[in-house]
Amino acid sequence: MSEDQLSRVFAALADPTRRDIVARLAVGDATVGQLAAPYNVSIQAVSKHLKVLEDAGLVSHSQDAQRRPRHLEANVFDMMTAWIERYRRQAEERYRRLDAVLASMDEESKPTINQGAAS
Repeated sequence: MSEDQLSRVFAALADPTRRDIVARLAVGDATVGQLAAPYNVSIQAVSKHLKVLEDAGLVSHSQDAQRRPRHLEANVFDMMTAWIERYRRQAEERYRRLDAVLASMDEESKPTINQGAAS
């Protein structure tokens, strides 16, 4: 996934209405009218949201007679997950190294039995 597409995907998902549309499409394909129904906005406004999602590669549409159902493109989420996973693994490795350093500092600061007896 190119950085530009990744930026478009994250920008598209920054809007709560678009995230809700994606969540609804995860359940199944839907037409613009079906997607617009729960919102207090025009079909044109929902169409604009869908256009952003389509430009990001998250949603596609097909011609089904007179219906044009929208479909969630799950492969984009696989690419996003791989990108996120790379940074999650790096962060976990840094935390493991920090834990090891803190554990060694804790061991160094503990008094030994001989030191305790001398007091």
